[in-house]
Amino acid sequence: MSATPPQNTNTNLDLDLSKLNLKAMPRVLGRLTRLSFRYPWQWFFALSCAIASAMFNLITPRLLGRAVDQAHHLLIDGHTHPEETRTAFLQLTPTLFGEATQQAFQLIIDGHAHSTSPRAALLATALMIVVACALRGTLTGLQGYWGEVVAQRVGYDLRLAFFEKLQRLSFGFHDVNHSGDLISRGMLDLEGVRAFLESGFLRAVVLLLLVSFGAWRLLGMDMNLGLIALSFVPFVAWRATRMGLLLRLSWQRLQQLMSDLTLTMEENLQGVRVVRAFACKNLELAKFDQTAQAALRLANRRITIRMGSMSMMNFAFYTAMGLVLWIGGQRVSQGVMTVGMLTEFLTFMTLLQQPIRQVGMIVNSSSRAASAGTRLYEVLDAVPSIQDDPNARDWVPGEGVLRFEAVDFAYDSSPGGRKILSGISFEVGPGKTLGIVGPPGSGKSTLAHLIPRFYDVTGGRITLDGQDIRSMTLDSLRRAVGLVQQEIFLFDVSVHDNVAYAEPWAEEQRVVEAASIAQIHDHVAGLPDGYATRVGERGVALSGGQRQRMSIARGLLAGRAIMVLDDSTAAIDTTTEQRVRSSLRTAVRNRGTIIIAHRLSSLLHADEILVLDEGRIIQRGTHADLLQQGGVYADLWALQSLPVAKTTPTRKAKKNPELEVA
Repeated sequence: MSATPPQNTNTNLDLDLSKLNLKAMPRVLGRLTRLSFRYPWQWFFALSCAIASAMFNLITPRLLGRAVDQAHHLLIDGHTHPEETRTAFLQLTPTLFGEATQQAFQLIIDGHAHSTSPRAALLATALMIVVACALRGTLTGLQGYWGEVVAQRVGYDLRLAFFEKLQRLSFGFHDVNHSGDLISRGMLDLEGVRAFLESGFLRAVVLLLLVSFGAWRLLGMDMNLGLIALSFVPFVAWRATRMGLLLRLSWQRLQQLMSDLTLTMEENLQGVRVVRAFACKNLELAKFDQTAQAALRLANRRITIRMGSMSMMNFAFYTAMGLVLWIGGQRVSQGVMTVGMLTEFLTFMTLLQQPIRQVGMIVNSSSRAASAGTRLYEVLDAVPSIQDDPNARDWVPGEGVLRFEAVDFAYDSSPGGRKILSGISFEVGPGKTLGIVGPPGSGKSTLAHLIPRFYDVTGGRITLDGQDIRSMTLDSLRRAVGLVQQEIFLFDVSVHDNVAYAEPWAEEQRVVEAASIAQIHDHVAGLPDGYATRVGERGVALSGGQRQRMSIARGLLAGRAIMVLDDSTAAIDTTTEQRVRSSLRTAVRNRGTIIIAHRLSSLLHADEILVLDEGRIIQRGTHADLLQQGGVYADLWALQSLPVAKTTPTRKAKKNPELEVA
């Protein structure tokens, strides 16, 4: 089978730096950095270790230079000048470490500096180099440890805040944001933020210290040679910055491609039976391969960017080092400069090379954190369109009377938005059953979603025991309303946990009673592990009718004041449905019940039936009243009650073809 994948996937790999929102970086990075201040002691330790590590990095070239001079003197004329080494080193320590540390070093040095043995002086310098390198390594490790601690804790906070916000955001938000994109934000974007907090900021601190003190030292030793030694820094910093921005832009594009791959795979796995049924494996593979190929090309592009920039940076560095060796060698031969000073120059250059290259990593990390943080804060800062009023109160259990008063609703609340419901009014109280019927798209499910405030009405009001539901807290309202939805979702846990989802600590007997009313107990009892049997992802181990009955049991267990059954028996055979209805009438005899159905036989016992069409009530009454009135309900009843072989649509039914679908 040959198939051409859809062409709506954007696989353009052009990288335009103008697409990066650099203006948002300070604000977003500032917010992210402030999150780490929630852990002040850990953050202080990480920052202190980074600064101390940079200081020990800076002292190493000075010590190496002195060691080379001492070795040179030892080789040439058999003696060295330990007092000179001691004086020069101790002049440096106050600047880098302060007076207290200078005194400590002085105690170490004095034991060797006054020795008459040149070898002892060289050994003292070597030991100080070992100590400095050991301390630098230890502090670098501690910096990484505490930086990781802070980053992981901030990541934990953000992860919980993100997930919690997803639970509070309204259905309107989830209607326009794909789950694959939200998962990508909560996983990949959050990792980008965490990586910046772990190393990006601390690397920037170390880089600033190394460059500033290193430049001060080199220029102080020899202005001209210092400028030559530092000549590679601006070029490497520019190339590293450009590389970082290009890698960030390519990462954003790659992130989008990975989100598309996640979406394709998610839909394929959820619809795997449809794919197999229509033999569309090759079509799905072509769709996946198109995006995967784009991701591969972009990954190769990233390698090209990185390798090209690294090559140019290496060339600049080694060119500057060659010039320092050439000019510095001439000065050494002229006696203007010692071999140790030249060694110090070269060591400082080598020391600065890696941090300067890390400018690209810092820029990349910062840019990634800025874009990832922006995407995270788009969700974290989103204001739920459905939320508790500041003066909202919990619903106080009363009679349980639900009333719609001239309710209008439109998904687009702008003045020109098309109304889905218009002028809907009814009342249902304890022990009463209201049936709702109508063609697809007439607004039946929308009406059901308004009762627990998944959406807010745009006109009129809905009251429960005389209290506007908008003045109630959402938690108390949704504890009062039991909605068994048309779209069934079961968790990949046991039957017991699915039925008892709203009340996880419900007694086993209550779970069995709810399952018995929903006519699913006999099937569950026959399973190998009974109520402990896992139902599989989305309830794949159960049939459609079994999933619907389990969903009904879940709604019954919670004991809501109002029960809303939104076409909840469509997948159940007629005989089983009658048994379910019979059991339900007993179970909800003290509660108001709203039943939305396409099969009119499900509504024969209803105290009142509403017939919706295009969001309006066009007929209302009992089953007998509506048959006597004639019209749409009577035509639909005639269609559904005649034997299949003799069913012939009447002329009136032909005028309403959508009823045949219903």
